[in-house]
Amino acid sequence: MSMEEKTSFETTLGRLQQIVEALEAGELTLDQSLELFEEGVKLSRQCTQMLETAKKRVLTLTRKSGGEFRLEMLDKEPGD
Repeated sequence: MSMEEKTSFETTLGRLQQIVEALEAGELTLDQSLELFEEGVKLSRQCTQMLETAKKRVLTLTRKSGGEFRLEMLDKEPGD
């Protein structure tokens, strides 16, 4: 299992938030900013992939007989 596979969504998102805060602070050199930006792009792609994987799992688990899906579960807010 690679390091990327071991990293949780929450950890990845947390690091991405740290990067955004550092970039927004505007106290980095251009090279530091570019380095963090590159890391942020990579982390953003990882988060997107993790979310897509989770979505596929939810769709598989909520599949009804006849191949229909209960997509309304993905669109509702808690308490709706």
